[in-house]
Amino acid sequence: MILRALKGYYDRKAVGSNDEIAPEGWERKEIPFIAVINDSGDLVGIEDTREGEGKKKKAKSYFVPVGVKKTSGIAANLLWDTANYVFGIGERGTEQKAAFADRIRNEIPDTPIKTALLSFLSADQSERLKTFDSWREIAEGKPNIAIRLDGDSRLVFQNDQIKATIDRQAQAKEIDGVCLVTGERDRISILHTAIKGVWGAQTSGGNIVSFNQDSFSSYGLRGEQGKNAPIGESTMFAYTTALNTLLKSKQFLQIGDAKNGISTVFWATEETLFEEAFGSIFAEPSKDNPDENTKFIKALFESPQTGGFIENDSAKKFYLLGLSPNAARISVRIWKAGTVGEFAKNIRTHFRDLEIIKSEKEPFYYSLWRLLVNAAIQDKSENIPPNIAGDFMRSIIDGTPYPSSLLGLVLRRVKSDGGNVKPVRAALIKACLNRHMRINKKPTDKEITVALDKDQPSIGYQLGRLFAALEKIQEEASPGINATIRDRYYGAACSSPASVFPTLLRLKNHHIAKIDVGRGVNLEKLLGEIVERLDDFPAHLKLLEQGKFAIGYYHQRQDFFKPNTSKEK
Repeated sequence: MILRALKGYYDRKAVGSNDEIAPEGWERKEIPFIAVINDSGDLVGIEDTREGEGKKKKAKSYFVPVGVKKTSGIAANLLWDTANYVFGIGERGTEQKAAFADRIRNEIPDTPIKTALLSFLSADQSERLKTFDSWREIAEGKPNIAIRLDGDSRLVFQNDQIKATIDRQAQAKEIDGVCLVTGERDRISILHTAIKGVWGAQTSGGNIVSFNQDSFSSYGLRGEQGKNAPIGESTMFAYTTALNTLLKSKQFLQIGDAKNGISTVFWATEETLFEEAFGSIFAEPSKDNPDENTKFIKALFESPQTGGFIENDSAKKFYLLGLSPNAARISVRIWKAGTVGEFAKNIRTHFRDLEIIKSEKEPFYYSLWRLLVNAAIQDKSENIPPNIAGDFMRSIIDGTPYPSSLLGLVLRRVKSDGGNVKPVRAALIKACLNRHMRINKKPTDKEITVALDKDQPSIGYQLGRLFAALEKIQEEASPGINATIRDRYYGAACSSPASVFPTLLRLKNHHIAKIDVGRGVNLEKLLGEIVERLDDFPAHLKLLEQGKFAIGYYHQRQDFFKPNTSKEK
């Protein structure tokens, strides 16, 4: 299913003549330097294609003949390769350069270009190379090198005759099996092209389909590697090219950090705005355009009225694939196939669950990364637990309850941070509670609202309100106080109310005495209203009630600071 969907994306992008995706037999590669030779094969210059400054220099990319899978042995690419193969430098440079020349000799038609190339490769260029300014950088970095004839703006492999030859060779192959993905007869691929761009994976890339041990083979195909899962070369090229292209495109999203995160790509069977919007909906807003995410999320919420994402695109198939490194292989962590309408509905529910009262300075909506780091130790992405990112993403796109461990992680962060219920944490706690409640709803349960709900039946919620009111009394009695009861008592009040609240209620009498009489009466009324909803102080609160305590505390605090529009003001 995954490979078939990726091949479908390749077929969609390959329609017509465009430079979005490589045709069969080609791949996109960055070529930092170009060796310029004349008709006699003399090296006349080295061009630097990079742009930018310092370490931020970026080389120009080209469609080049698909490279061979490099191993510890010598294997040359056709008409482009590293400096070792093109210039013959390094310990095995002579052999590598000879292998590079052999491919040109055997696979390129007899033309003046071929004569010039072989003449260039047969000559000793060592002294000539030292005269170029870029030589030292090339010798140390051994970057990719391509070749161009002086007076021709095209690279050698872009020549019409040579390009046509490469295309014919890509199609000329011996048919020896049936492709598992398409059901068509094709030459079965033994080694699949490496997938590059998955964060944390080896720089040389990894494979989704590979066999390197006898124990992995079956059906009498021992030692045949890729033939154990027969995939035709055309399909192999299509799915690997599509995936490598997606990993370098705007249709890529990293969930979590490089070590424990998931490299996620997404695509549709047909062109749709949702394909463009999906990454922006979940990504952290860029500093250059902080409102871009908000624009797409607002469009998502308005879609039932406007028809965007739903009416026009709802039936279009949409795919989400999450990958993680696993030594030389790549593991599939997330796979979701559905329609644009299904994805949009579940994502809209996710953001609706996160809605909570907050100041205008807070982001309009919180990104996936910001939610996860606020559940991690020290608010650092590298401390996000290994499996939580994938489980969280799956719950969002499936519309299921968030991971059971997520609520506990956020509450521990609140306690370790001295009871600091930040808006982003409050939003996440509220979302966790409401999602859990929908699946396990009891007759006495009531969903958490966006703002203060004085009639919320949860004892944890009302205790959180009471704690916020007691803190407010202390703050008004001692303006500018450095530390409040929150810093000292939040953890105990949240988990063991009976051990804390009697003491806090006795202390509040001392604080009330310092406050203006009228204001003190109003605060006493608030305390009385909250306490009336409590039968007693429980010895312990369960995890869900601790979450409601945090929301009750947060809501009451926000209510204290909302603008007063009454006549009394």
